[in-house]
Amino acid sequence: MNRKNLIGVIVSLLFFVGSFLLTGAAAAYWNVAAFLVVVSGLTAAMLISYPVSHVRNAFTVAKNAYANGHASADEIVHTLLDLSVRSKVDGVLSLERTEAEATSSFLRNALILLVDNYKEEEIRDTLNAEMSFFNFRRQQSERFFQTMARMAPAFGVAGSVIGLIGLLMGINDTAVILKNIPVAFISTLYGLVLSNLIFSPIAENINYSTRAELLNQKLVLEGIVAISKEQNSYKLERKLTSFLSPSEREGKVETLRRITRDYVQRRRGPVELADTEELLKGAGEAA
Repeated sequence: MNRKNLIGVIVSLLFFVGSFLLTGAAAAYWNVAAFLVVVSGLTAAMLISYPVSHVRNAFTVAKNAYANGHASADEIVHTLLDLSVRSKVDGVLSLERTEAEATSSFLRNALILLVDNYKEEEIRDTLNAEMSFFNFRRQQSERFFQTMARMAPAFGVAGSVIGLIGLLMGINDTAVILKNIPVAFISTLYGLVLSNLIFSPIAENINYSTRAELLNQKLVLEGIVAISKEQNSYKLERKLTSFLSPSEREGKVETLRRITRDYVQRRRGPVELADTEELLKGAGEAA
C-alpha cells in the first residue's frame, strides 16, 4: 500500500471510529459475546470449507498484495527496452548476467528461456502456462476472502438471534434484558463491518493486484518474444507502449535513444545519435 492510500485509510478510519464516539457511549459498541459469536462462527465455517494450508496461503497473498508494491507497466517497458538494446549491442547471451538482478520471478524465468535459446512457440507456451496458474492461485485466495465477506453478516444475524432468544428467556428480568440487547444489535454491526470494511476490500485488492501483475507479465512475454526474434527496438517500443495510457507513452522514443547511446558508448566509445539509430534499424532490418 502506498503512502497516499495509507494516509487516506488512517484519516477515514479516524472519522469512522469518531462517529461512534460522538454518541457519548463508546463502550456500548464493544461486546465480547457478540464478537465471539461472529468470529468463532466465521472461523469454523472457513475451516470446514478450506484446508488450513489454503487459509494460511490466502492470508499470505493478502499480506503480499499490500506489502509488496508491483512494478508499474512503465517500468517494465523501460526494462524490456534496456534488454532489447543490450541484446543487440552485447548479444543475447549477455542477458544471462541480468537473470540474478531481475526483481520479478516471471522476468527471471523468461530470461532463462531466452538465453537457453527456446523457440518463440515454446516461450509463449511456457510463460502462458505460468500466467494461467498464477491467475488461478490468486483467484482461489480472492474467493476465500469473498466467501468470508459473504458469511460474516450471516453470523452477525446469528448473534442477533442468540441475543433475542436470551432476551425472551429473561422477559421478566430487566437485568437479563439489558444484558442481551447489546448482543442482539452489536453482533449484526460486527458482521457488517467485518464484511464490508475488511474482507471485501481485501478480496478487491487481491483482484486489482492480480490484474496489474498479469499486465506486467503480458508485457514481459511480448518483450521477450520480440527480443528472441531480434525485432527492431523501435518497433518493440511502439508495441510495448500500446499497453500504456497515452500520458505514459510520452518520451519513450527518447528513452530508447538514451539507452542505446549509453550501451554503444560503453562498448565503442563516444558515438553520434545517428550511429545509435543506425545500429537499431540495421538490426531490425536484418531480422
